[in-house]
Amino acid sequence: MFGVLRLIKDFITYDADREFYAKVFPDSVSKVDLMRLRKMRKADLARVLEIENTNYEFPWSEDIFIDCFTPLSYSCWVCEDTEKVIAYAVLSIGAGEAHILNISVDPQAQGLGVGRKIMEHLIEVARKKAETMFLEVRPSNAKAQSLYESLGFNEIGVRKGYYPAANNSREDAIMLALELSTVF
Repeated sequence: MFGVLRLIKDFITYDADREFYAKVFPDSVSKVDLMRLRKMRKADLARVLEIENTNYEFPWSEDIFIDCFTPLSYSCWVCEDTEKVIAYAVLSIGAGEAHILNISVDPQAQGLGVGRKIMEHLIEVARKKAETMFLEVRPSNAKAQSLYESLGFNEIGVRKGYYPAANNSREDAIMLALELSTVF
């Protein structure tokens, strides 16, 4: 029942005018404006896992994503263009804190502003229930660090050996935080 209601809501809240104007006046609407965010569904898992496995040497398993559908613990989102899911994110909110657990953009959609769009959405979702947002990022991921910094995140520490890395080694994680009361 709730699945049907969610599909109806997604259809109603979709801004068909944007798609129309993009077709009639191609330069009037950016590609990013045509992308929409919605709650992740189990039917999205095959595409989410495809992106996950493409982007990460040590990807999350399907079981981990399935566990994230527990409604009280996680907020799972996808960003889709007119054809398919191109990004996803998993957010955990509790005790006044929000934690971005996973965020990834299809390599073919990187550099278009999709990461910024989904991050801004997560910040808005978290602001309703949390005071601070946290995330970890690999020191080797300079593009993500730059995005997070531009959104107002600040380094608060380092988790030594947090991420698995090649050759049975480990990579540190830079810990970042954003005070949600100071955003926008």
